[in-house]
Amino acid sequence: MSLDLLAAPDTAARTWDDPARYWRAMTDAVSELSGPVAAINLDALRYNALDMVVRAGGVPIRVASKSVRVREVLDATLALPGYRGILAFTLPEALWLAETGHDDIVVGYPTADRGALRRLCADEDAASRITLMVDSLDQLDLVDAVASPATRAPLRLCIDADASWRAPGLGHVGVRRSPVHDVAEVATLARGIAARAGFSLVGLMMYEAQIAGQPDKDGASDPVIRWMQRRSAAELLDRRAHIVAALREIAPLEFVNGGGTGSLEFTASDQAVTEVTAGSGLLAGHLFDRYRIFDPAPAAAFSLEVVRKPMPDIATVLGGGWIASGPPLASRQPLPIWPQGLHTLGREGAGEVQTPLQGESAHALRAGDRVWFRHSKSGELAERVNAYHLIEGDRLVGQAPTYRGEGRAFL
Repeated sequence: MSLDLLAAPDTAARTWDDPARYWRAMTDAVSELSGPVAAINLDALRYNALDMVVRAGGVPIRVASKSVRVREVLDATLALPGYRGILAFTLPEALWLAETGHDDIVVGYPTADRGALRRLCADEDAASRITLMVDSLDQLDLVDAVASPATRAPLRLCIDADASWRAPGLGHVGVRRSPVHDVAEVATLARGIAARAGFSLVGLMMYEAQIAGQPDKDGASDPVIRWMQRRSAAELLDRRAHIVAALREIAPLEFVNGGGTGSLEFTASDQAVTEVTAGSGLLAGHLFDRYRIFDPAPAAAFSLEVVRKPMPDIATVLGGGWIASGPPLASRQPLPIWPQGLHTLGREGAGEVQTPLQGESAHALRAGDRVWFRHSKSGELAERVNAYHLIEGDRLVGQAPTYRGEGRAFL
């Protein structure tokens, strides 16, 4: 089916505000299906997509494909006013997306895939659609070793500048991403790119993970996190403005990209930024439940069937060990969401083949009943299933293949 996120049905009310109604409707929709079921609620997806447009305040949103990994959802989102372009996560993925018609693709991470680079260098059309991410001249050396500038298509480049906060007395606050951080370092890299044949510097990306990726609601450390985010934001506004000004004297930048789902309002307010990136907020993994500034709907979820009852207050479902990437914390486990009141066991967690769940509501569960889970991160669930089942209200209205379902595994 072709998704149309502007065609709002009569069921477009915020049914997720009533968990019992929402999850029972989801259960009814998949009642004829067997085995693990991953689902996208189209009403919730539509709400999230439009809400992010409002949060971005008119600044175009580039969709982060790693947080979706479903072409139909990418296409439907990009059809909405307010969205423009894709931030891909690998070059082979970007080449595939270019083949399927997308013409504004930025690879969000540097690549060392020589085979994919050969394909890109040999294809002028793909090279005009795809922008590579770099943070070192070594990465240009790798490209030149694959294909000489004299024989290949010119390549578009974007600099990934480190947006972390070098806090006085605290040191590095944020992720370890790029080696270029201050104005002089970024400008030196830009001049090195400008001096190389076969490359064109067209963009800058600065992803402020310490702002976008930090929940700040209902935690003991939240006042400290909010203090850090305010201080980091002030420093970044100044530094990014100076970096952009320096780069514009070296190359005619087409875009300056920043942000993520968790920082759309802040990043969109930065006058130096021309576009923001978001993707996780579309499907809304449960990591986003603890943000003060926005409240996304639980658009993606998966359900597993109860197969046995080792104790009256424990129901065991088949599967469940769909752990998210990142530090090995409880927050990376899938969250049992319906029936309410269930939790994994401390000594077992979410298992490779089976997951015991304990709680008062387990008493009423029987073999064949379904338990709904939400994945910690938005895109990684797609690596576990071949398709999402699409739901509107309490009706199953179609399927959308994941990258995996289309035979594509990029990482």
